[in-house]
Amino acid sequence: VQPVESGGGSVQSGGSLRLSCAVSGYPYSTYSMGWFREAPGKKREGVASIDSDGSVEYAESVKGRFTISEDIAKNMLYLQMNNLKAEDTAMYYCAVAVSPLVDPLGPEDQDYWGTGTLVNVSS
Repeated sequence: VQPVESGGGSVQSGGSLRLSCAVSGYPYSTYSMGWFREAPGKKREGVASIDSDGSVEYAESVKGRFTISEDIAKNMLYLQMNNLKAEDTAMYYCAVAVSPLVDPLGPEDQDYWGTGTLVNVSS
């Protein structure tokens, strides 16, 4: 299983970006998929997740601005990011979990990771 992210870039504050994640070798059983980010000098944190029932969770800092979605038929995961702020600047990662998670936004228990796509928001 190999997630591959794309769609990062540089944008001004208030702008939008759409991240995509293509998951090859899609596992037969997937519990959830999610987006995580890691800013310089900070720990990796969960941004948004969607589980096999379609339930979504968001970090408080992105609620109302980011939207996670998936296209199961295409094995794709998306993150629409609107009203971007300078503090959203980070490397964004796509992750897949194949086992039930206590915290879908917790990075520790994810099973498969992409290599990331960089989002830079200038103020």
